[in-house]
Parts: sequence; C-alpha cells; structure tokens
Amino acid sequence: MGFFADPSFFALTAAVVAVAAVLGLNGRQLDRLGFVASLLLVGCLVAGQPAQLASLALFLVVSLGTTRWLMADPKSERRFVAAVALGILPLVTYKLTVSFASTALLGFAGISYATFKSVQILMEVHDGLIAREDMGLVDQLRFLLFFPTFDSGPIDRSRRFLEDARHVSPRDEYAGMLARGILLVLGGMAYKMVLATLVHRLYAPAAWGSGPFLEELWKQVVTCYAYGLYLFFDFAGYSMMAMGVGYCLGVRVPRNFRAPFLAEDLQDFWNRWHITLSAWLRDFVFMRLSRWLMRRHLVKGRLRTAQVALVADMLLMGLWHGVTPDYVAYGLYHGVLMAATEGFHKTAFFRAHKGQVWFRLVSWAITMQLVFFGFALFSGQVSLVLKGVLNV
Repeated sequence: MGFFADPSFFALTAAVVAVAAVLGLNGRQLDRLGFVASLLLVGCLVAGQPAQLASLALFLVVSLGTTRWLMADPKSERRFVAAVALGILPLVTYKLTVSFASTALLGFAGISYATFKSVQILMEVHDGLIAREDMGLVDQLRFLLFFPTFDSGPIDRSRRFLEDARHVSPRDEYAGMLARGILLVLGGMAYKMVLATLVHRLYAPAAWGSGPFLEELWKQVVTCYAYGLYLFFDFAGYSMMAMGVGYCLGVRVPRNFRAPFLAEDLQDFWNRWHITLSAWLRDFVFMRLSRWLMRRHLVKGRLRTAQVALVADMLLMGLWHGVTPDYVAYGLYHGVLMAATEGFHKTAFFRAHKGQVWFRLVSWAITMQLVFFGFALFSGQVSLVLKGVLNV
C-alpha cells in the first residue's frame, strides 16, 4: 500500500479522520487514536515485505535504545557521537547497498525521514532540551511512526509534535483545524493527482538527438521544466495532504512549500522549497558545523566559514537523497551556488540595488534558470544528455 496514492490508504485514512472528527468535536484527546492509526497504517505499508518489517523493527530498537542510553548521560560527547553514529548506520547502509550492491539492506519506506527525526531527538537530548521525563518510549514511537508524515515528510520536530499531540483542543479550535485539514487534503489531491499528472505528460527524458541544434535544445528545455513542475506539484501535493491529515488528528504539521518559484535567489529558494528539510539541515548541520569550524579556527573569517558550511550542508542534502553521481552533483551544485550567493550578499553592489524592481526581476529570472537546471541534475537528465553526446 502506498501512502497518499492507493485507494485503500485513502479509505483507511477517511475512517480514521471520521473517528477523529467525532472525538475532536466532543473535546476528546486524539493522541491515542493517532498512535493506533499509525501502527495500523505503517504496518500495512510494510505488510508482506518481511525485509522491510525487520529493518523497521531494528531501526526502532536502535532509535529507542540509543535515546535512552544518551539520556542517562546527555553531556557525554562519546555517548553522543556513538549514539548518532548508530542512529544513522541503517540509513547509510541502505543508501550504500541500494547503490553499489545487488541487494539493499536495512531499508524501509520512510527511512530517510525517520532517521532525521531520530537524530534530531539525540541532538536535543545532548543539548539539554529533552530529558527522560519529557519523552517516554510511547511518545518517541508516536513521533517516529506518525503516519501522515512517515513516508515522505514533512520533517516535524519532536517537542513541537508532542505538544500538539498532548493538547486537547476546545471544540471551536478543533473545528477550525478540521476544516483546514480537509481543505488541505483536497488541495493536495488536486496538486498531486491532477496538476502533476498533466505536467508529467510533457516529461520525456531522452539523449541528445541528431536533429537541428535548436530543436534538440528545445526538447531538453521542455523536459527540464516539465520535470521541475511535476516534482513540485507531486511533492507539494503530498505534503499538503500530510498536513491536512495531521490537522484532522490535532497535529499542526509544518508547511513544506511556500511559493518556491517566486524565489529571488538560491537562499530564498531553499527557504521556500522542502522547508522542513532545509530548516533541519540549517539547525543541525550548518549552524553546528559553522560553530565547530570557528572554534577550531580551521577557516579564516565568518564569510568563508559560512560558505564551507553551506557546501557541506548541501552535499549532505544530496547524499541524503542517494549515493549516486546525480544526487551528489545536485548537492554540490546547490552548495556552491549557496556559497556564491552568501558572498554576493556581502557586496556593495547587492546592498545598493537589492530593493530595486529591475534588480529583483533579473535576480528572479536568473534564479529560476539555476533552479531548473538543478532539477535536470537531480532527475538524471544531464547525465543522460552527456552520455549521449559522449557516446558512453
């Protein structure tokens, strides 16, 4: 069963939402319903796939075990490093084996998202933001397995999630959340099942042909833009439906997209595209790596430190998607562009013109070409064209 795709998923989800509506409108708590529904639906997701079921069970044991172990001595650097290493080991193993081995190991649907949520808990335990009494075993399972966001996000934060899950909303407050949730689900369905389907018809990846140059170039441009728009409508639609179901269950799932194609530079784009992923990377990779580099004086100056951290941040983003040349190139591409943008923002030219209409329009136009070329890298279109040109 695929989440937000199969009729059986929608039927089960509709039943869960109907029960939630009855309970919520009568001022009842919804956390137990959400937990039971998550166990049921995540179980259906891996049902009939013993390898995925075993991998998920192992992941949960490791996540729960390392969290309890770190909570016993949260300030221990050795425990923290070991816990994070163990926490990411299943994901690293899966990404490497799916790319370089004949059999993928330790993988299950949603492992990338679950790993980031698990690591977030470890980091905040180490920072002293989460104590043993703040999060029990059931609380952690409820967060990791929350079915609307389990497969493909958005990537929520545990403290924010548990605050919502434990909160009993008054009737009027929940009625507003329910109405918004239903509208989000309907909007997401329109995005994913109508607009994404229509745009996907234009997506026809192919090697560079033997026709006239401009004709071949036009085909590649159409394919590039079609894929970017398809990816947006498909993923944004999924995220909207996840948000909507979450709202119906009393959880304000964070927004994942905010008009990304209005971005005026690459940093603005990543503040609008897959927002929960870029925010996670900012808080748990970029900020921490920047502080580490500055403390050890490994890079001179704040600007250079930020640029190095941005490249590393985006490279990790690419590797998180997969250990393949296309994803690595996509991460490095955006890392270099983000670093260049950071440097450009410090120039006198930028400060003098950033508020002017002509500058904003030119910046937007350039940004969109860079963004869509990135999608061509991500989809493998650039690799396909290069192989055709080089006869590889």
